[in-house]
Amino acid sequence: QVQLVESGGGLVQAGGSLRLSCAASGRTFSNVHMGWFRQAPGKEHEFVAAISWSRAYTYYADSVKGRFTISRDNAKNTVYLQMNNLKPEDTAVYYCAAVEWSGSTWRPLGSWGQGTQVTVSS
Repeated sequence: QVQLVESGGGLVQAGGSLRLSCAASGRTFSNVHMGWFRQAPGKEHEFVAAISWSRAYTYYADSVKGRFTISRDNAKNTVYLQMNNLKPEDTAVYYCAAVEWSGSTWRPLGSWGQGTQVTVSS
């Protein structure tokens, strides 16, 4: 099982940028697809982005496409989420997770970590 620790969240004005990091330990990170999800107050977890284990493929929710970029460094066991042109509706707790394709969406594997809070002010 992969253990995950998210960091990099904070308070930013609309139009600003943040870079989230997710440090992984445990079973082989480099063979696992990874993803980011977010949960706004009172809402369910929402898929944000995913990256294949080889880094060859990336996937994004329509709401973040063109603004967010997911990447990974397998040598550092870390996955990143670069978030640009942030909007107030991006405010949420962001979580990383190992993921698998369910046939219609990316599904998180294992339990959620502590997440990192992103707050975007208007």
